[in-house]
Amino acid sequence: MSTTSQPNIDSTLNENRVFECSDEFRSHAHIRSMEQYERLYKEAETDPEKFWGGIASQLHWFKPWDQVLDWNCPWSKWFSGGQINLSYNCLDRHVASHRRNKAAIIWEGEPGEVVTLTYQQLLIEVCKFANVLKSLGIQKGDRIAIYMGMSPALPIAMLACARIGAPHTVIFGGFSANALVDRITDSQASLVITQDGSYRRGAEVKLKPAVDEAVLSCPSVKNVVVYQRTGTPQTMFGGRDHWWHELMATASDECPAEPLDAEHPLYLYIPPAPPASQKESCTPRAATRWALTSPPNGSST
Repeated sequence: MSTTSQPNIDSTLNENRVFECSDEFRSHAHIRSMEQYERLYKEAETDPEKFWGGIASQLHWFKPWDQVLDWNCPWSKWFSGGQINLSYNCLDRHVASHRRNKAAIIWEGEPGEVVTLTYQQLLIEVCKFANVLKSLGIQKGDRIAIYMGMSPALPIAMLACARIGAPHTVIFGGFSANALVDRITDSQASLVITQDGSYRRGAEVKLKPAVDEAVLSCPSVKNVVVYQRTGTPQTMFGGRDHWWHELMATASDECPAEPLDAEHPLYLYIPPAPPASQKESCTPRAATRWALTSPPNGSST
């Protein structure tokens, strides 16, 4: 029998190493030193409402908030009365600046293809797909399930949902049809966005067939939008299934971002757990500057 001692959970969480970065890298960061981090931490700890109000003020708001935090234990509301849109903060405000022609997405697919989208180009694609969703009857508050592989179409779909106020849930593009049923049912999604397939370790992962099987048990789903990635022939069901590229071909590239309440749900997170124990988490729109922008000099975060 082995007598080697096994580390417990607490000991594996002890990490004392420090990884120093170069001065050049540090000069482009939002937080450039441990001292600055500790100072920010102390400010947040001492007066969280003042701290998060300051962070939020660096975002674009269609309507300023009346109160940073409305706390009625155990319930809380952040930035009550304020109106914001994450898609606008991710795209429009950068397009109106020197970042307009800066690369927002640089993507290389497994087969080797490369796609680069500037903020301007990404905004156009997002607006067009937002109008696609509207053409299929999606309105503010309607829920959408996204079951895709890693491609630029995925963030385009997510930002389009955010633009019109349709909460989305992203489902891992390797889950089975049964797992899809659970998550689509829990979110009560009326539309599913998927692909014909994706690539993983040299093999094609067939996504559309899994959706076809799942939606048979999901009466809430009225439409399925299919992004063509692999080119594998698919069975398209009339009245329900729509090719992404066909809808995008006639969609307008003008779609103003919807002003939304700060507590309006952005997305639904359904953790990978047995159906009986799944909990749905709604993430509100108010988010920090560090998640949504680049440093002033234009370097990527």
